[in-house]
Amino acid sequence: MKIISLVGARPNFMKIAPFIKAIVAFNSQLQSRNFEHRTSNIEPIKHLLVHTGQHYDNRLSQTFFEELGIPEADINLGIGSGTHAEQVGNTMIAFEKVLQKEKPDWVVVVGDVNATLAGSVTAKKEHIKCAHIEAGLRSGDLNMPEEINRLVTDRLSDLLFTPDHISGDNLRKEGVSEDRIKFVGNIMIDTLEANRRKAEALDIYGIIGNNLLFERPFKVPEENNYAVVTLHRPSNVDQKEIFGPITDFLTEEVSRDMPVIWPIHPRALKQLELFGLWDILKESDRMILLHPVGYLEMLRLNMGARVLLTDSGGLQEECTILGTPCLTLRWNTERPVTLRKHGGASVLVGNDIEKLRNEYHHSLMMKRNPVRPELWDGKTAERIVKELLDY
Repeated sequence: MKIISLVGARPNFMKIAPFIKAIVAFNSQLQSRNFEHRTSNIEPIKHLLVHTGQHYDNRLSQTFFEELGIPEADINLGIGSGTHAEQVGNTMIAFEKVLQKEKPDWVVVVGDVNATLAGSVTAKKEHIKCAHIEAGLRSGDLNMPEEINRLVTDRLSDLLFTPDHISGDNLRKEGVSEDRIKFVGNIMIDTLEANRRKAEALDIYGIIGNNLLFERPFKVPEENNYAVVTLHRPSNVDQKEIFGPITDFLTEEVSRDMPVIWPIHPRALKQLELFGLWDILKESDRMILLHPVGYLEMLRLNMGARVLLTDSGGLQEECTILGTPCLTLRWNTERPVTLRKHGGASVLVGNDIEKLRNEYHHSLMMKRNPVRPELWDGKTAERIVKELLDY
């Protein structure tokens, strides 16, 4: 069997790492079994990793490959940045040539980025089977480009690997046949569990010192007494009348209670400078402003945070497993299993400052409460490989 996996943006890297490791483990086991018994009709899996090059910044791409032990991509399409249409179109043009040359049995796509959409469409046009890891997630918000990517990818894919029961139900409501839906669990948790001990060993002082956006003295935050912030979505950072009040809330209210550690996404930094908010932010000695951090560093910060404020989907999932109270600055989520009403750690606050303020104070009174949804056990990648072999 020959498989090509396609990745494009940072969230993909965390999901593809355990899949690659599971393939390597299967091939090693098969080789050992063949050596022992001298006979087997099962062939090793040949795997090629294709990187679109969408995240070409070292802090957004290469660092994750190194930390997670992902082998260097066999093929880099060098797509770079651009509009959604440019990224999808250029990826399809380049990926089509790869498929015509390599002729794989399967294309595996992950998540909901532009590479996911481009990969699924190109695979089906080339009559190649497609499998989608993290299928069935739905926010119900067609204004999100990611929602379009999810809908199209799931419509085209032959195997749909779902992380939870809600995702499977979404697919059934859309008329997807039962034989295409495979409940395998959350592959992001495979990565978390594989790296938990390495993250725990990291020193918060070192993380901050290695990633400061500008040099200045800072007080080392105490364990379980600091906030972590990540923001990057256009709905939060692209309009001054929205981003300004959020920034004011962080600097004038949250930082009064505890230090605020903010790894700033390039898009958010650009908007802070454009709106004249950056200099105000820098004046607060309780705001610890960092470059984007690596996966292990972010996991360590999450482990010790008293509260996390984010618009990231993956961090909602990590907070659920780690028990960190999470304020999600979105009006909807494609991961409802992470919400407190479903037993998770997250609550939706949108960008309504009053709702954010109320939920923030409520979260400060909460105790850390780790929750583990079904099959979020660190073995999802093994189940995915088995389903591909059994197809």
